[in-house]
Amino acid sequence: MKIREPVVAGSFYPGTNSELTNQLDRLYMAEKDNLKKELARVSFIGAVIPHAGYVYSGYEAVHFFALLEMSGQKFDTVFIINPNHTGIGADVEIDHNDAWETPLGTINLDKEFIDILDLPVAGNAQSKEHSAEVILPFLQKWLDYQFKIVPVCILRQNPGTSREVAQKIVKANQQLNKKILIIASSDFSHYVNPQAGKENDDLVLKEIEKLNTDEVYDTVIQNRISVCGYGPIMTLMEYSKLVTDNPKTTILARGNSGKTTPSSSVVDYVSILFYK
Repeated sequence: MKIREPVVAGSFYPGTNSELTNQLDRLYMAEKDNLKKELARVSFIGAVIPHAGYVYSGYEAVHFFALLEMSGQKFDTVFIINPNHTGIGADVEIDHNDAWETPLGTINLDKEFIDILDLPVAGNAQSKEHSAEVILPFLQKWLDYQFKIVPVCILRQNPGTSREVAQKIVKANQQLNKKILIIASSDFSHYVNPQAGKENDDLVLKEIEKLNTDEVYDTVIQNRISVCGYGPIMTLMEYSKLVTDNPKTTILARGNSGKTTPSSSVVDYVSILFYK
C-alpha cells in the first residue's frame, strides 16, 4: 500500500495526535457560540475552506466541520479540490497513493472513483503541497464514520478546467451513485491591507453568491486579486449547478491572519457553505 505521509505536520498543524486533537478542540471552543447552527438542517453540497496554518485560518475552517457533524449527514467520498502552489505536476492531477496519513490516522483514497474519472493520476502535484493535506484532520476529527477521499490538485485555474472537472465528477457518479461532498480549498486575498483585502474579496464573493463562474475568473484576473484557489472554488460552483437546480451559498465565517498576528499585511480567510 502506498501511503502519502504528511509534509506539513508540525508546521501548519501539530505533529502529534494529542497536540492536534487539543488544537482542534480549542478552535471549536473558540467558535462554537458563533456557529450558524440553523444551517445544520440543510442538504450539504460542499464548502470553500481556508488552508493556512491552523493558528491563522482554523477559526474560520472549523465552522463548516462542526456544522457537518451537527447535520448528521454522511458521505461516502469527500473530494478535496485544491490549488497547486508548487507548480509541480499536471494541469489537473489526482494523487496516486492508496491512502493519506496524518497524526490522526490514515484515510483511504476512493480508487473506484479515481479509476473512472478520466483525469491524470500521478504523485507529483501533491508531493509537497499543503492545501489538501490540512483539510484532512478536520475531516478525521468531525466525521465519526468511514469515508474515502479523492484529492484533486488544479494547476491550470480557469472556467473551462473547472467545468471539465465538475462534469467528470458528475458523470462518474452516475455509475457509482455515491453520496459525495466537495471541498474547495482556498484562502482569499494575500498580504494586503485588511480593508483593501476585504474590498477585493467582496468583489469575488459577490460573483460566487451569484454562481457566476466566468465573472469570478474575470474579477480575480482583471483586479489581480490573490485568491489562490479560485479554480477549486469555480469547480465547486459548477458542480453545484449540475447536481441541483437552485444551489445556495452562505458565508459561515470570515477573518484574516491579523487576529493572530496583528499586521498591516494580512491573509484573508472565508468559509462558505454550498447547499441545496
